[in-house]
Amino acid sequence: MSHAMINYPHIAAMVFNTPLYATPDLVQAVRSVLEPRLLGRATDLPPTLGQGLPDGPAMAHDPEEREMQNLKVVGRLAIIPVHGVLVARRGQINAACEELVSYERLRTQINAALRHEMVEEIVLDFHTGGGHAMGCKELADFIRASTAVKPITALVNFAAYSAGYYLAAACSKIIASPTAGVGSIGVIIETYEVSRMEEEMGITFNTFFRGDHKNDLTPHEPITDQAVAEIDRRLDEAYASFTESVAEYRGIKVNDVMATEARLYTANDALGARLIDDIAPAQDALDGIAQAYAGSSTNQSRSSRSIRAQARALDASCRL
Repeated sequence: MSHAMINYPHIAAMVFNTPLYATPDLVQAVRSVLEPRLLGRATDLPPTLGQGLPDGPAMAHDPEEREMQNLKVVGRLAIIPVHGVLVARRGQINAACEELVSYERLRTQINAALRHEMVEEIVLDFHTGGGHAMGCKELADFIRASTAVKPITALVNFAAYSAGYYLAAACSKIIASPTAGVGSIGVIIETYEVSRMEEEMGITFNTFFRGDHKNDLTPHEPITDQAVAEIDRRLDEAYASFTESVAEYRGIKVNDVMATEARLYTANDALGARLIDDIAPAQDALDGIAQAYAGSSTNQSRSSRSIRAQARALDASCRL
């Protein structure tokens, strides 16, 4: 992978001052990469975050056709990885060797699996600490609507935290490996401020603006009460979306979801709290799902033409 200058302020805008469905550990990991560079304490040029994974010369130009060609189909199952940091738009590999996956791409992959005539069930393979709140609910609702076309199983192998759990909860069922973890049903916003460092360096930023909220959360001044109130409003909105959606998807009370207090659950505790449906090693779970379709014939399976039509109609309705 080539080396190039990274627009760290642009990346910081996607990490700071925005609601994240992510574990504190994940936030800390991303911050440890960004912070020294934003403060000018690191000048290395790690691999660019702006480069996507190579498509290859033989790949189709249409994103859904490309995903159809790349789809991992085992028996009658389409296995789609949900690994690393979840972001709103197209993902890639970052400078910390942390994999990124976008809600946009996941939607395209799922839609390709819905239209694939050999796929009877979709398995989302989770190993993520979460990511962006922006775009998460839209994909979760699309997953839930898609379960009316084909079953979608969330296989937690080995983590589905925060945004990852939001997506997993929308699936038809959740199976976790024995040592897996789920939960972190909460939202977090981090801000950063460099005004004291700038003062010591003799740097002053003069900002002119219109609109009382235009300069909220500027890193060049101490945070204001107005900005704190705005953060609280955004946190409340994102938290309500998360907890209410999980309650609806899982068929449990909102108060019970909120009572988790963003706790990280082991598989056994999650089963007791009705956050998952079963515990099984990943391969055993896949074998069990595949066994249900062993020996299925074209005549026994649903019409592939009908399924493709349902998938197209679902995708169109969800985009309106």
